[in-house]
Amino acid sequence: MVEAVPESIHFPSEEERILQLWVDKDCFQECLKQSKNRPRFTFYDGPPFATGLPHYGHILAGTIKDIVTRFAHQNGFHVERRFGWDCHGLPVEYEIDKSLNIRGPEDVAKMGIAEYNKQCRSIVMRYADEWETLVRRMGRWIDFRNDYKTLYPWFMETVWWVFKQLYDKGLVYRGVKVMPFSTACNTPLSNFEAHQNYKDVQDPSVIVTFPLLEDETVSFLAWTTTPWTLPSNLALCVSPDFIYVKVKGALHLSIIIVLGISVLITCVFLFNRFPGKTLKGKKYKPLFEYFIKCKESGAFSVVVDNYVRDDDGTGVVHQAPYFGADDYRVCMDYKIIQRDSAPICPVDSSGVFTAEVTHFAGQYVKDADKNIIKWLKENGRLVSSSSFKHSYPFCWRSDTPLIYKAVPSWFVRVEHMVEKLLDNNSKCYWVPEFVREKRFGNWLRDARDWAVSRNRYWGTPIPLWVSDDYEEVVCVGSTAELEELTGAKVSDLHRESIDHLTIPSRCGKGQLKRVSEVFDCWFESGSMPYAQVHYPFENRREFEDAFPADFIAEGIDQTRGWFYTLLVLSTALFGKPPFKNVIVNGLVLASDGQKMSKRKKNYPDPGLIVQNYGADALRLYLINSPVVRAENLRFKEEGVRDVLKDVFLPWYNAYRFLVQNVQRLQKEEAVKFLYNESTVSVSDNIMDKWIQSFTQSLIQFFRDEMGAYRLYTVVPKLVKFVDMLTNWYVRTNRRRLKGESGTEDCMRALETLFSVLFSMCRLMAPFTPYITELMYQNLRHLIDPASLEEKDTGSIHYLMLPHVRESLIDKRIESAVSQMQSVIELGRVIRDRKTLPVKYPLKEVVVIHQDPEALRDIQSLQKYILEELNVRQLTLSTDKDKYGIHLRAEPDHMVLGKRLKGAFKSVTAAIKELKSEELEIFQRTGSIVVDGHELHEDDLRLMYCFDQTSGTASQYEAHSDAQGHLVPSDEITVYYSSQPAGEYLDKVIQAHTDFILATTKAPLKPYPVAQNASVIVQEKTQLKGSDLELTIVRGSSVSRALLTTAACAYVNLRVTLKDKQQGGVVLLENPKGCDTLDVERLKTVCCSVFGLDGAPVTIFNGKTGEKDQLQTDLMSLSGKTLTVTSGSSPADASSSDSLLCPYVNLQLMNASPAECQTGDVATLLLMNPAGKNALHFPDLLRETAKVFGLRGRKLVLCLNEELTEGEEHVISHSTLLSNINRLHSLTHYRVRVWFRVSELLIIQHNLLCSL
Repeated sequence: MVEAVPESIHFPSEEERILQLWVDKDCFQECLKQSKNRPRFTFYDGPPFATGLPHYGHILAGTIKDIVTRFAHQNGFHVERRFGWDCHGLPVEYEIDKSLNIRGPEDVAKMGIAEYNKQCRSIVMRYADEWETLVRRMGRWIDFRNDYKTLYPWFMETVWWVFKQLYDKGLVYRGVKVMPFSTACNTPLSNFEAHQNYKDVQDPSVIVTFPLLEDETVSFLAWTTTPWTLPSNLALCVSPDFIYVKVKGALHLSIIIVLGISVLITCVFLFNRFPGKTLKGKKYKPLFEYFIKCKESGAFSVVVDNYVRDDDGTGVVHQAPYFGADDYRVCMDYKIIQRDSAPICPVDSSGVFTAEVTHFAGQYVKDADKNIIKWLKENGRLVSSSSFKHSYPFCWRSDTPLIYKAVPSWFVRVEHMVEKLLDNNSKCYWVPEFVREKRFGNWLRDARDWAVSRNRYWGTPIPLWVSDDYEEVVCVGSTAELEELTGAKVSDLHRESIDHLTIPSRCGKGQLKRVSEVFDCWFESGSMPYAQVHYPFENRREFEDAFPADFIAEGIDQTRGWFYTLLVLSTALFGKPPFKNVIVNGLVLASDGQKMSKRKKNYPDPGLIVQNYGADALRLYLINSPVVRAENLRFKEEGVRDVLKDVFLPWYNAYRFLVQNVQRLQKEEAVKFLYNESTVSVSDNIMDKWIQSFTQSLIQFFRDEMGAYRLYTVVPKLVKFVDMLTNWYVRTNRRRLKGESGTEDCMRALETLFSVLFSMCRLMAPFTPYITELMYQNLRHLIDPASLEEKDTGSIHYLMLPHVRESLIDKRIESAVSQMQSVIELGRVIRDRKTLPVKYPLKEVVVIHQDPEALRDIQSLQKYILEELNVRQLTLSTDKDKYGIHLRAEPDHMVLGKRLKGAFKSVTAAIKELKSEELEIFQRTGSIVVDGHELHEDDLRLMYCFDQTSGTASQYEAHSDAQGHLVPSDEITVYYSSQPAGEYLDKVIQAHTDFILATTKAPLKPYPVAQNASVIVQEKTQLKGSDLELTIVRGSSVSRALLTTAACAYVNLRVTLKDKQQGGVVLLENPKGCDTLDVERLKTVCCSVFGLDGAPVTIFNGKTGEKDQLQTDLMSLSGKTLTVTSGSSPADASSSDSLLCPYVNLQLMNASPAECQTGDVATLLLMNPAGKNALHFPDLLRETAKVFGLRGRKLVLCLNEELTEGEEHVISHSTLLSNINRLHSLTHYRVRVWFRVSELLIIQHNLLCSL
């Protein structure tokens, strides 16, 4: 018996009830049992780490996976869904190192690997319960009982098998390569790991002399930002084709050789010009003599190579071959070093200088920079020393700077199979498609051999046993093979269980010992397709029948992670791709566009969102957003709330209305309602036919688009369907549904509404599993059991997708209703404009359309139009001239402004003079010539208006159905002008601004509209005696208000050390919201800016007392002046109200920052410390590109808001360079700066300077 539906509902509580129903019935397992004999649909779930809590990125990816696998089940497949856990690697070890204060391998050796790994094992599932709880609460059906963990011995055994296959194919080698190296984690990283965490940092910048042996009065000048590599210098490299000069400078008594365009000093005398190749073989005096023996192999001489660039430095590059990939390659080419020679690498795994470097032994390399610079200065080899801001890789786990260091590692050959990787990638179907060709394809084209070994402990050990000289190597591929070779029984494969095992040599080399390294955890996750089923030791046939996987999904960051390792191993093992279809999602950001940060608390807790609004609302909000198109989403809680208000409540009310009237029919008419699709009578009502046709068209569209994995096209259609059902079908048929037109007609309407709701529940079930189950559990009592093909109908998730009933599809009726809807919606707009409520009847509505067929469609639905608009008469016409209607055109300022430039003004004037007849021809043909320029549909916007000289203007109000082609996720700004200002309408707008903002969900701004704005729609009308003009433009903000201070948070610093008395500025973030500093990093930057050489410093906020020392919440101190001392309380704590250094604010327009940044507003200091290190024109351009991660772009600066090009507003190289002092002395002068690059990308800046 169907139950009455309560008037109100609390969705989260109902979801908890449904969740319990699934648990009681074990619905997920029942689903698997029902489908076990169906064709298999294979899905791989990438394993997360359980050492951290799940966030919105995990929820999003999990929701996408759940939707697709539920759809596959509904579509007649058996879908095994197993959860996996990544248990090994740096994320786990780093947590243990922090908690136990482990600094390096020596500390691990003291406690023992067995104890260390025991500690790691104890935390790998730290948050497993929280993960399972949230995943289940989100409605995701996945098997936690039959999970896989990368620490299971059977999983590790398959990883061994994978490696042995590669080894047997000759794809494994041991080599010394310069690689990204984490000194905090004591291990090398792969290239794709090193690309995951770039930050802008201040590094020392030094220029050093290298005197020629043949004439020590002549020196090469070399520039470097890594002084710590200078003790290992073995050569200098120049470009063979660049022109170098020998000059004498005013600041230097000696003669120097540098690149011709890089002379940084005032030239006193030019001796000579020559190409770099003439310098080849020149000998120079070494900086240090630690490795003077290398002179015998050609060290300390000039080499030439084309990798030298002319955009930075002096054109002379110092070579430390074991700390730079190009250095290593060039020195190998010149035989300065050889593969079998002892490496010149005096830095240990913790980044500390070894005893060979006697002056700096025991010092961490980054800390040693200051002492090396000091030594250079004392020995007369330092020309200049400053700081240099650039983007630098950090360890993705420890968040510490990486160094590049040559280390012996085990590699898998990848470079030889790039073409095969690209070919296999082309066989995969990517959504969205651009990821395959662009982001992932570009990464594959530059693929390098993969370093799979890590000098760590908690991981799958690399199964190689070697002799002391590495001449004999045995690769073990299974537990059984290990037991056979060692004679020992093995139950676990971690280091503490197998490191002591040895294998007798077959070549008389004694006992072979296992190499100490473990696998990179990415090698394990890339092996999961095989290891999760213990292939090939078990489930061989099952795996081979189901490989490659039908579907995987993860975030866009995995293009350099899991997607890549899956493809490399699958290609190497089987020569084919590991998956057929993949959905790539974008990133979920905080509402302000910044990265979500626990420290900043800039996002709502996912658990609270689910508690307040329910999992279905969160799921639908995430899926109905740009993030499923691999774009970024700014998470807004109100967006989740709006799903309840705009989708779920109307849908629930339609369901409630159905049940109410079914119960009324049974009570009042004694008619029992039982739906059977096969026996139901066909309705003659046009609205019944329309909603049935619309539903069947939607089912067809749903099947096609879901089959193509395009969730981003499906969800908007489903949401629109809720609107069609509730606001059109139910609204226009309420009387029929209530029985006011007779019992028979009531039954037809109820059957139609039930059929549509039932179909809708089955379509929406993968997306919103809770609310569909809630409705189905009640609606199922109204279904004739004989009409269902499924044996068990206990859950909606047991049911298959509805089949398309093509006989019900009538596109003509769908088109007619669409025309009717346009008429009604336009009529409502006109009523709203004239503030005429629907309750007041009107005499006539006139519909003008050029297509007589459309008018006949509208005529057939006349009664609905008259009723909805409350008018007495509907008049249809094709003659717009009769009513004084004509066309007018408005130019698209953004499109035409870019293309026409100087001609834009005259063309705009000519466009406004175009006659209605000319525009009608343009409507038909799609092109028109105006003032000598051919314009097309994208260049103009057409709109209808009254001829004010006709008599109809006073009788009628007009509106058209021209659309701006917007989607709900588009960001817009609404501009308005109400004249006369201060009159009634203007006051209403001012008084109700909050309501308008809540309704439009867009900023509301008064005129004028910026000239460079991308106008979507522009309309004028009269309302309540005022002239109202509205303009909608793309983007949430076209022009930012003039700032009176730096856009980024900052602190002034006053240094009061013995030999330092100066002031400067440190930016606490840059761009805004990115790369924020903590206290330790603030100290590091402070030492770098002021050249404090790493001296211990204390930063005070206030005058005296320990309690006034700097606290950890730096952002709250923005704008304040802090004092830097060696530890003593400051004697003077005077403050400044403004920045101590001049600055510019930068605003990025019509573009997005690079991957490593999210902020579109930044600040650059024009000098720092005060009075020092002034930026010149090339520096300003270079630093601007760096701050947004847009290196290599050609830039132009402009001084006005409209970004006019070619006028006096443009700042040229010469004018800025010659008048840089004027720029430094401006005080809050409004200057707009924009940069034009080859892709016509625009960056706009609000340039503000203050002394």
